[in-house]
Amino acid sequence: MKTILHGRDFITTMDWDKDELDTLFETSYELKKQFAMGVPHKYLDAKTVFMMFFEQSTRTRNSIEAGITQLGGHAHDLTPDKMQLSHGESAKDTAMVLSRFGHAIAIRNCFYGIGNKYLNDVAKYADIPVISMQDDVYHPLQVVADLMTLQEKRGKNLRGLNVTISWAYAESHAKPLSVPQSQILLFPRYGINITLAHPKEFPLMPEIVEKAKKLAEENGASFRITDDMNEAFRNADVVIPKNWGGFVVTQDPDEMKANLRKHKDWICDERRMSLASKDVLYMHALPADRGREVVDSVIDGPHSIIYDEAENRLHTAKAVMLLTMGGRP
Repeated sequence: MKTILHGRDFITTMDWDKDELDTLFETSYELKKQFAMGVPHKYLDAKTVFMMFFEQSTRTRNSIEAGITQLGGHAHDLTPDKMQLSHGESAKDTAMVLSRFGHAIAIRNCFYGIGNKYLNDVAKYADIPVISMQDDVYHPLQVVADLMTLQEKRGKNLRGLNVTISWAYAESHAKPLSVPQSQILLFPRYGINITLAHPKEFPLMPEIVEKAKKLAEENGASFRITDDMNEAFRNADVVIPKNWGGFVVTQDPDEMKANLRKHKDWICDERRMSLASKDVLYMHALPADRGREVVDSVIDGPHSIIYDEAENRLHTAKAVMLLTMGGRP
C-alpha cells in the first residue's frame, strides 16, 4: 500500500488504490466536520493552486477556490485568453513554469480526444500535483463527492447497492462522457452493482466499460447494460440519469443532434421513479437540463439529494488538495 499522497496527481481515481481513496474520504469527513463547527483549518497556509479552465464551471471552480481559501491558500483563476496558451504555448512550458510559482495545477479541459491527453502532458513535466477538474474521459472530483454522498445516505458499506447510471435527453450541449465513466469505474470498487442504460447511439468508451466490468467481477458486484430506461430504473436504489454526447459513434455535430432527437422520451419523471425502490435516491452532477433530463417534481422532490451531492464537492476537493499539496513530503 502506498502511504504518501504528497505530490501525487489526481487525474483519475484509477491511479489511487482503495486504501488511498478511503484516506481521501476520511479526510473529507474530518474537514466537513471542522467546516460545520467553524474550526479554522488552514493546513495549506500561503500555498497556491493554479486553476486552468478551458470551459465554464460553477461547482468545480467554486469548490476549488473556496476550498483552498478555507485551507489558508490562494487560487489563480486562469483561462486560455489570460495565458500564452492562446498563442500556442506548449503544455511542457506551462507546466514547468507554473511548477516554479506554486503548489498545484488544476485543469478542466473537456475537448473530446484532447483533454485527458493535455492533462497528462502537463503532469509529465510538472513538479507539483496536477488535479483534474474534468476532462473528456474522467471527472474524479465529481465521482468522489458522489461516493461520499452515498456513504452518508446509505452507510460506509455500500456492497449490494443497486445504482442505475442512465443516459437522459438534453438540448443544452453534448455533455462529456467523463461523469458516467468515472462512476462506473469507482462504484464497483466498493461493491456497488451497476446498471448502465443508454440508446445505442450514445455508448460510453468501450475500453472504459470493459475496465468497469472487470472491476465489478473482481469486487463481487454486478454490471449490466440495457437500452431500456424503464428496465434500468426497475428496483434501483439510486438513479443517476444524465445526458452525455454520442462522441464514440460520431464526431459530426449534426449527426449527433439527429441521433439526440430520436430519444426525447429518455426523461426522468415520476412514472420512472415509481419503478425504482420506494426509498430511491436521485442524483445529478448538475447543471441539470430541467424539463428534458428530469422533471422539476423529481429533481426538487423528496428523493433528490443533489444539493448534498454538490456540497460534498467542497469537502472532497479540499481533501484532495490537502493530501496532495500538504501531507508527508
